[in-house]
Amino acid sequence: MTEAAPRIIVVDDDAELRSLVADFLTANGMEVASAANGQEMDALMAERRFDLVVLDLMMPGEDGLSILRRLHKPGGPGVIMLSAMGEDTDRIIGLEVGADDYLPKPCNPRELLARVRAVLRRRAEQSGASTGPVRRFGDWTLDIVDRSVSRRGQPPAPLTDAEFRTLNAFLDRPQRVLTRDMLIEHGKGLDSDVFDRAIDVTISRLRKKLGHDDPIRTIRNEGYMFTLKVVDE
Repeated sequence: MTEAAPRIIVVDDDAELRSLVADFLTANGMEVASAANGQEMDALMAERRFDLVVLDLMMPGEDGLSILRRLHKPGGPGVIMLSAMGEDTDRIIGLEVGADDYLPKPCNPRELLARVRAVLRRRAEQSGASTGPVRRFGDWTLDIVDRSVSRRGQPPAPLTDAEFRTLNAFLDRPQRVLTRDMLIEHGKGLDSDVFDRAIDVTISRLRKKLGHDDPIRTIRNEGYMFTLKVVDE
């Protein structure tokens, strides 16, 4: 049986660039739709499920970050942000809000294709992780498929890609000290320089989502430790 082509939406108000990106991805085996804004994207997504959105940051009307916040939910598509604003701050914000990757404009179409394939591959691996669909630790449950974490008696909280990877790094190595370098290595696939600077922010936000008495401890001058045992189901 032939594997279904990945479904991609390119959302950009620049018609020429939108067409260029869509044509290139189509020529490389993907099923691509395009939208000039969030409203057109919503109409397309109401008709069918998409695997990934290539999303421009700066657009008139609803901007890319606002759209990204709406897309970031359990079971939502992957997102690669594009922006002519290539500052580290913009990249960090995009990654923390929930983008899977970030590229400055103009970008090489071949690099974008490689990033698209990498995000699709990572998400497929995470959905089909051999550890099972659920990882439990104390009162908490990590849903591998929905990429969300919940505490007993409370609703699930969706995780950004950075938060999901960081939490899995802790769960893979419980009750031992992890340095920042070890956590960054586990987060490969993201922009490594940005992930380096954002790791402490990521852990801070992850702790907030876990709530009071979270099992992540700061080990002074060494790194972090996850204090609970983990059960994979």
